[in-house]
Amino acid sequence: MKLQSKLPALGTTIFSQMSQLAAEHQAINLSQGFPDFQSNPRLIELLAESARDGWNQYAPMPGVLALRQQISVLVKRCYQRDLCPEQQVTVTSGATEALFVAIQALVRPGDEVIVFDPAYDSYQPAVELAGGFTVHVPLLPPLYQVDWTQLEKQISKKTRLIIVNSPHNPTGAVFSHQDWMALQALVLKHRLYCISDEVYEHLVFDGQPRHSANQYAELAERTVVVSSFGKTFHVTGWKLGYAVASVELTSEFRKIHQYVTFSSFTPAQHAIAQLLLEQPDQVRELAAFYQKKRDQFRQALAASAWSLLPCRGSYFQLADYSAFSDLDDVAFCHWLTREHKVAAIPLSVFYRQPPSQRIIRFCFAKEPQTLAVATEILCQLSVLR
Repeated sequence: MKLQSKLPALGTTIFSQMSQLAAEHQAINLSQGFPDFQSNPRLIELLAESARDGWNQYAPMPGVLALRQQISVLVKRCYQRDLCPEQQVTVTSGATEALFVAIQALVRPGDEVIVFDPAYDSYQPAVELAGGFTVHVPLLPPLYQVDWTQLEKQISKKTRLIIVNSPHNPTGAVFSHQDWMALQALVLKHRLYCISDEVYEHLVFDGQPRHSANQYAELAERTVVVSSFGKTFHVTGWKLGYAVASVELTSEFRKIHQYVTFSSFTPAQHAIAQLLLEQPDQVRELAAFYQKKRDQFRQALAASAWSLLPCRGSYFQLADYSAFSDLDDVAFCHWLTREHKVAAIPLSVFYRQPPSQRIIRFCFAKEPQTLAVATEILCQLSVLR
């Protein structure tokens, strides 16, 4: 008897594909979103100390209490929200697990879930596995802003959930205070739930204020806010994230979390808790750290034929390659990796129905020398005649 797939249209993610292609061709990997530099040396020391001190067995299902307490302190410092670490904070095996669990907790068979295209690729499969359906609302370049009036027209009696992502992957767009207020109004008016994917929350550039669903009390009561220590501390391989929610939503979240991973990497939880206690300012310094990399990347390509879209947050830069090729973006990324040894991600994979455009995504979370070599190559591409 042939197995009937629950996700028949899916294969290996584009991120894995492009990283594999980059490895095969010894290309500079600006595709998948991970740094090529080391984390804080003190964090690595703390990890080793935690393992040596015997923190190598299961952590409590919601996460090590010391870490949940530090998360509560962090959220209070950044967003002025008071949290109960015992009842409102759950540590997860990466933000992707938190997103998956939140979707399973909130979405029922037949429910509609609004997502904004281009959208991170894990949202739709998780919704489908929960028996729901995604309603894709396109965001338009160059600013990829939400038209909240038009969005409300997409809300139906079946709409259950809105998934938002700010700073946004892949576009680098950032919600303003007005965006958050508009979202809150819609959620309350239509009695919806929200998942706020904030894994790049500390990477907001050019002196813009850093906003979060955590700051809007009525919205926060109906929202699961998802964050990532992997992104914040340059340790994506640790797969450590967390979810913040009301007591009611956290209770439902944990019912599923306990049967997905139960608990997450114990020594890393102790290490990060101690680092947050010892070096609370590291989080505050992240925006300047990554803005310097963004500026290096953009300045190096400023005089080239690449057309760079605005990047207000995250560590991704969108670029229009129309000057160089008529290939579609998937074919162009393969060609760029094979022939010029720089790997990127095609933007079309973030859409249900990709528009006609020639835009790709670069990750600039790299060493200055890596960015210098990559941009030198990109500047040498021949322009179409």
